[in-house]
Amino acid sequence: MPKRKATELETEPPALRRSTRRKPASLDVPANEPKETKSKPNTPLKSGKTKAIQKAHTTKSTSAKPANTPKLNGNDDKPTPSDRWYWLMKAEPESRFENGVDVKFSIDDLASKTEPEPWDGIRAYAARNNLRSMKKGELAFFYHSNCKEPGLVGTMEIVQEHSPDLSAHDSKAPYYDPSSKPEDPKWSVVHVKFRSKFAQSIGLKELREMGKPGRPLENMQMLKQSRLSVSRVSPSEWEYLMDLVQKQGGEKLNAT
Repeated sequence: MPKRKATELETEPPALRRSTRRKPASLDVPANEPKETKSKPNTPLKSGKTKAIQKAHTTKSTSAKPANTPKLNGNDDKPTPSDRWYWLMKAEPESRFENGVDVKFSIDDLASKTEPEPWDGIRAYAARNNLRSMKKGELAFFYHSNCKEPGLVGTMEIVQEHSPDLSAHDSKAPYYDPSSKPEDPKWSVVHVKFRSKFAQSIGLKELREMGKPGRPLENMQMLKQSRLSVSRVSPSEWEYLMDLVQKQGGEKLNAT
């Protein structure tokens, strides 16, 4: 449409010039004048076309920039796929029965294990997807949940990457899921080992205070998605919290 409008406007001036020049009888019209008349309207057309091309080129270049320079959401220090992630995993240290089974599991229970412990019972897709993203050797905070004093109490290591959660197929298990089939398992586990217990826990109230706008934990996934039982921890969040642990008495390499 813009090209048609420009062409229609440019065809009118030559007709006006011819009708004006015929009135004086004494004036001779040079033979080459029509050529000059034609060239004049052509110049703006080329100029306009060039500008349109330049504008289109500029628009393409501008729109292409975001695709070439993606921005990260949340923390700027989020690792690339080849880097290490840290995690936060919740368990209940006080007795609670599910399907007739006590699901209590504390940092002390983990410390007493002599073999890698399967982190089973995860029945939420977001938490499961985080489990599946874990790599061997990565570290996680152990978080006491659904208790009188919830908070970070220690650390553990991912020693085996995700595999099917077989407890989902056991009708006597606390988190039995009949929709998950052995031939097409829906849920996953990772295996973990105890690494340390904090001399002093970092309570939920403290974490929320540190998660206020402008504070170091303002983008922490656990604080933004409080019901998530397995969440990511950025390197800067991990470093900040571990520095706080050292200031509050450090870590114990055994639970006693």
